[in-house]
Amino acid sequence: MMFYAIVGEDRPDTLAQRLAARPDHVQRLKALQAEGRLLMAGPFPAIDAPDPGPAGFTGSLIVAEFPSLTAARAWADADPYVAAGVYDRVTVRPFKKVLPA
Repeated sequence: MMFYAIVGEDRPDTLAQRLAARPDHVQRLKALQAEGRLLMAGPFPAIDAPDPGPAGFTGSLIVAEFPSLTAARAWADADPYVAAGVYDRVTVRPFKKVLPA
């Protein structure tokens, strides 16, 4: 197993879809966390504020362990944000955690 960085980039004006799909999205992340495979996850606010309000978000970052790039891509492709049309593009790349050690 190794880490993979999953970066989803939001389509413009999809905050409502994001909010509607969020519970299912978070549930999948909590499952990874329960399995000890989630390093970190969170959204990119569209403005320089922890709560961007109606400005929404521009995407998300997830770093988690998977057995392969193919498995990480399959997991990313099944994300509720993909099904809801929130993400315009999803990039999956191998990630090597160095620090903190």
